Amino acid sequence: MNLNAADQGSRRFVMVQLDEDLAADSLARRRGYESLAGVARERLRRVGVRIREDGGLLGSAVDIGFRSLHVATTNMADTLVTADDLEQLALSESVDSVKPDRTDEDLLFQVLLDWGLDLAEPIAVEEIGAHQRVLSVAEGALIACFAGEITDSVVQDIAHRRPLRAVFLDAGFANDAARINAEQIFREVSPETEVRAI
Repeated sequence: MNLNAADQGSRRFVMVQLDEDLAADSLARRRGYESLAGVARERLRRVGVRIREDGGLLGSAVDIGFRSLHVATTNMADTLVTADDLEQLALSESVDSVKPDRTDEDLLFQVLLDWGLDLAEPIAVEEIGAHQRVLSVAEGALIACFAGEITDSVVQDIAHRRPLRAVFLDAGFANDAARINAEQIFREVSPETEVRAI
C-alpha cells in the first residue's frame, strides 16, 4: 500500500490470516475483537486511512479498499439421495440446491471461483424490474440474479445489457418452462451471453 502511494502504482496482494480466537484477557479482546483476523482487518483499515492522510492530494487517488474472504464449505446443498433413502417428508427439503443460510454475495463468489474469474473485480449492487436485486461484476461483464422469483421482465432487462455471462438461481424460476423461456430470451437478445442456473 505504501509503494502504491509512493508511485501511484496498482499493486495487489493477498494477505492470509488464520481466524484464531483471541485470549479472553487480551487487549484486543477487551477492545471488541474476537479473532486475529478481525485485528488484521482493522490494521488494514487504519493503514489505509493513514496513507490517505499522509499522501495529501495524491493520497486520495490510492486504492485502499480490500475484500475479506474466508474459506468455507460449498454453498450448494447435498441433494444426491437415492430413491430408497428419500422419505416423503424430506422430499420438499431436497428441492433447493443452495444451503439456506447463504447470501447473494456467497453465491456470487462461488460463481466467480467456478468460472475462474478474478475475485478483485468491482461488484455493483443494482435493482432492476420490480425491485429485483442483481449483482453486476466488472461493469456488467457478469450479471447475477439470485432472487427467489425471476420474471421474464428481469431476464429481458439483463439480456438487453448483453453481459458476457449471466447466472440465476435455478429455484427462482417458477418451473422448467420459465427457465427454458429465459434461455430463449438470451438466444434472441444476447446470443453471445453464457447463461447458467445454479
